[in-house]
Amino acid sequence: MKQLVLKIHPKDNVLVALSDLKAGQTVNYQGEAYELQNDIPAKHKFYTHDMATGDEVLMYGTLVGKIQYPLKAGTLMTTDNLKHAAAPYEYRPYHYQWQAPDVSKFKDRTFMGYHRTDGKVGTANYWLFIPTVFCENRNLDVIREALHNELGYAVTAKYKSYAHHLVQAYQNGQDIASLQAPLSFEGAQHNRLFKNIDGIKFLNHQGGCGGIRQDAAVLSKLLAAYADHPNVAGVTVLSLGCQNLQVPDFLADLKARNPNFDKPLYIFEQQQSQSEENMIAEAIKQTFVGLIEANKIERAPAPLSQLNVGVKCGGSDGFSGISANPAVGYCSDLLVALGATVLLAEFPELCGAEQNMIDRTKDEAAAKKFIRLMSAYSQAAENAGSGFHMNPSPGNIKDGLITDAIKSNGAAKKGGTSPIEDVLDYTEPATKPGLNLVCTPGNDVEATTGKAASGATLILFTTGLGTPTGNPVCPVIKVATNNALTKRMGDIIDINTGPVIEGEKTIEQMGEDILAYCIKAASGEITPKAVLLNQDDFIPWKRGVSL
Repeated sequence: MKQLVLKIHPKDNVLVALSDLKAGQTVNYQGEAYELQNDIPAKHKFYTHDMATGDEVLMYGTLVGKIQYPLKAGTLMTTDNLKHAAAPYEYRPYHYQWQAPDVSKFKDRTFMGYHRTDGKVGTANYWLFIPTVFCENRNLDVIREALHNELGYAVTAKYKSYAHHLVQAYQNGQDIASLQAPLSFEGAQHNRLFKNIDGIKFLNHQGGCGGIRQDAAVLSKLLAAYADHPNVAGVTVLSLGCQNLQVPDFLADLKARNPNFDKPLYIFEQQQSQSEENMIAEAIKQTFVGLIEANKIERAPAPLSQLNVGVKCGGSDGFSGISANPAVGYCSDLLVALGATVLLAEFPELCGAEQNMIDRTKDEAAAKKFIRLMSAYSQAAENAGSGFHMNPSPGNIKDGLITDAIKSNGAAKKGGTSPIEDVLDYTEPATKPGLNLVCTPGNDVEATTGKAASGATLILFTTGLGTPTGNPVCPVIKVATNNALTKRMGDIIDINTGPVIEGEKTIEQMGEDILAYCIKAASGEITPKAVLLNQDDFIPWKRGVSL
């Protein structure tokens, strides 16, 4: 018989409903009987005993909120009766011990990657177009349409065909509303001219001029990080000429990041060109020459220690911290045990989990850096009249994530249980194998943008509600928390951890399945849905308040 509820940690004073429960129903769990005062929808929680005003509520074994008025056992947790609260944190000498998982199934495995001259290995081979300023976005759009359509990277052909079908039907006097779509809307890759080029990507953005000079400086480091990314074979840069982010600044940041950078790099400045038409044509021609050379690079075996995997959650629900995130966390532990690198970011979604992060950080300086970054970020949010407590979205709350501390402690599960090797500020590259913390917002696209900047060559993205987020240079793998989402939005989901909720698979089994998928994706044997659909989301963080 399927289990109805779950207590995540022995210290918890709430239970999670694994399926819809009715008011008046008596639920038995581990020898205790609970009479429900309200309907408890799946993913939501109820209190296990009577609660008084100010009582602390524990979930994941830690403080996640405080009671606002007296309640009976069996009452549904809501935003009205519980408000966010998180335990204080500090640095303390702590000898963290970790039991690494058994990796015997994977120790001799390799993936087929693209080897770069600096020793890094990519999971894809992209050509990258970078504008130093938003003024060049339109020119990038023109080039994208020309190259994507002609070289076989566009996903819009099916939609153009469908639109053409509708035009013909209208002209023939047919009833448009009654027409069935004559094509599959599943993602598909078209015939490519360059078989070893996985895509041509464009980093359209709204920065580079205006704003404050610090915004341009941060953007420069971000763009340099993308140019230096292991999944990038070559770069074409378009500049206007008069903007805050000057080409020499970008080149200086690129050299600072990688003094031996040797990828093809073509730079075009519009204010020095004969005409816009001439610049675009020359950029297309030079890029075509670069693509011919980049196409000569072929995949070759690489050890799993060369993987750099970012872990992210978005569109989270009440099952995220129970199924998908812990399963990804076990995969993270497997990767760390194999010598690979794992990046855990979203600092607003570590609120309430800070002490655990600090105690697991091996280096005192890194632990104190984490405290400094978290404190500054939290204070900036409060100065703006907000705060981490305002992080859960309406969708999160509707599906059972009532406070930020609940959301955060579930989100932290993606990082597994291994020691933390390093703490990185935004755009800083990961240089130490193992688990790294990366300072980014919780915002889906800003976070994935930041993970790729720190070197992630794959991103595992868990979701309970569904999200189309992707990244231009780092393949994003969507991991669903439940069967219903997988069935409803199968066009964007790659892996389903719903069997964990149904009791059909363990967290460990699911984590091994996720790693096996990562190896195939890193080898080009399977293409994640976000890549098939060209979900190339890119939003630079201006270091302002973003939750």
